[in-house]
Amino acid sequence: MVGELTEAGFSGDTVRHGVVAYRLVYRTVDAHGRRTTASGLLVLPLSSERRLSAVSFAHGTGVHRGDAPSVQRARFVSAPAVAHAAAGAAGVAPDYLGMGTGPGPHPWMDVPSETTASLDMLRAARAFVPRTGHVLERDVMVTGFSQGASAALGLGRALEAGEDRWFRLGALAPVSGAYDFGGTELPALFAGDVEAKSGVVYAAYTLVAFNRLHRVYADPGEVFEARYASHIEALFDGTHTGAEVMQGTPGSLDELLTERGRRMLEHPTGRLADALRTTDAVCTDWVPEALVRLYMASGDEQAVTANTERCRAALAGNGVYAPVVDVGPVDHQGSRHVGSNVAATPLIVRWFAELRDHH
Repeated sequence: MVGELTEAGFSGDTVRHGVVAYRLVYRTVDAHGRRTTASGLLVLPLSSERRLSAVSFAHGTGVHRGDAPSVQRARFVSAPAVAHAAAGAAGVAPDYLGMGTGPGPHPWMDVPSETTASLDMLRAARAFVPRTGHVLERDVMVTGFSQGASAALGLGRALEAGEDRWFRLGALAPVSGAYDFGGTELPALFAGDVEAKSGVVYAAYTLVAFNRLHRVYADPGEVFEARYASHIEALFDGTHTGAEVMQGTPGSLDELLTERGRRMLEHPTGRLADALRTTDAVCTDWVPEALVRLYMASGDEQAVTANTERCRAALAGNGVYAPVVDVGPVDHQGSRHVGSNVAATPLIVRWFAELRDHH
């Protein structure tokens, strides 16, 4: 197990057990509430403990349906779930809608469907685990990285609202989220605070994904420059790799967006503004009773750290103390953002283990 984690760039210091991994395919609902299926990764420790605490890990942004935990072992996207299992918990990692084996395109940054996919993955894990000689305890530790940080907060809110009759929220540890996506992250793209190519991809993904759910434009030519309008939506259909998306998009926002497209993201109105209010509410419209820690890395070139400060302040305004853990200048494959997940994971594994031991 140490080798599998280190191969993915993660620390093996918290490994206590070997693990066995399963892909679960389960029933859930799509972004419109219709029945569909999704997949996810379940990782269990090779342990004699019958009762296991579940750790739900929500992964960061991917564009190809293969950029999902249940598809990739010994890789960045699945390593946190493996790390939690190797420390003695049940690692539960939803692929999200439209990723892994799930049908259709992925509704990126749609917190409601990330929440239902995550909660239904937990239910599927609880139904499956007795076949392995284990049962899942009620308290769920919830974490997630980048896109998954917002998904983790959505799941935490659902658990505390009693949306499942069995599971309860034990603790919450999101990493490097764009919690204030419309209010902080999108303006940062245009201010040059986000690495240029990442900003281009995020801007394109925002318009394409939000248009699929909310119809924010009638024709891609309204918001994308002619050179990209004909193929940009297809790039985000789940069958194209990250490398293909990088090759198929320009190096700057000025080359990508029409004046209307730029205005739409800089000053959202109508349906886009309504959708972003939901995305931006992950820290503002509830009062967590469980312990919360927010993890980030100073100098993050993708999820600007003002997102984390806005989340901390919003929770504090509701009377919730959520300390911010800055994991420092930790680059992984040239990215401070990606490095934050690598550095935060063993810290979160240890924190969750301490909470289990004290329970």
